[in-house]
Amino acid sequence: MALSPYVQAMQELFRANTRSREFPAHGAKVHSVAWSCCGRRLASGSFDKTASVFLLEKDRLVKENNYRGHGDSVDQLCWHPSNPDLFVTASGDKTIRIWDVRTTKCIATVNTKGENINICWSPDGQTIAVGNKDDVVTFIDAKTHRSKAEEQFKFEVNEISWNNDNNMFFLTNGNGCINILRQLKPIQSINAHPSNCICIKFDPMGKYFATGSADALVSLWDVDELVCVRCFSRLDWPVRTLSFSHDGKMLASASEDHFIDIAEVETGEKLWEVQCESPTFTVAWHPKRPLLAFACDDKDGKYDSSREAGTVKLFGLP
Repeated sequence: MALSPYVQAMQELFRANTRSREFPAHGAKVHSVAWSCCGRRLASGSFDKTASVFLLEKDRLVKENNYRGHGDSVDQLCWHPSNPDLFVTASGDKTIRIWDVRTTKCIATVNTKGENINICWSPDGQTIAVGNKDDVVTFIDAKTHRSKAEEQFKFEVNEISWNNDNNMFFLTNGNGCINILRQLKPIQSINAHPSNCICIKFDPMGKYFATGSADALVSLWDVDELVCVRCFSRLDWPVRTLSFSHDGKMLASASEDHFIDIAEVETGEKLWEVQCESPTFTVAWHPKRPLLAFACDDKDGKYDSSREAGTVKLFGLP
């Protein structure tokens, strides 16, 4: 079967830029990486209780700032969907913090009830949702920084996300289901996987969303029909993290396998694999170009194999 012109072009690009580059970010492992909406900055959150922000120069990341204040691990972070200066961090210290890169200060600290593990910002920028270890999801008004609502679920809540239209809220759960809510009322539950459904991402075009599971499968879903279109099965370990490319044509998925799978979305075929030396916790495609940021469970092997390195990596740089 002939490869599509798109796949050929991307494979040529990746062949020419096949090396991943590492940038020191933290004193311990990096849990989360995310690009600002304009793609000028990359933020990372770490077990070392801090967040870091880098500027993307031509062919490298330049560290701009390190953000301190959390009393526990920063497990996940995300940027405002349309304001490139604001990002929010979720921590095990029972707070979320909103930061402004122009002042390097925390502009708001919001206390929550439990140890926070996942966070997302609604596409309209008005609401931040945060999930904790006790399966409570709190919805916070992004302007007043007050809680608008909270929901206690009777199952293990993994990742949370709004759809691109901002009118439905999705969460993946420990029973392998995708739960869909509208105005906090459950409207549908989809049996997506035979085991724990871990992560979920929507493609920028609004056509698909993907889920990753403990069964090592990634499933691709039609947003309108809510049916599974295809599965990607090249990983052997639970799928921890997913990201769609800016054009919606590539899907990166990663696990404890020592590579990141890059699939062509429309065919499911393998487009590339990015080699890693350890499990990968987080992947994020750049919002405008085929450049992938990721972070692994790095050990600083040169000096002490038990010491964590805390680097951020980029694949696809010239």
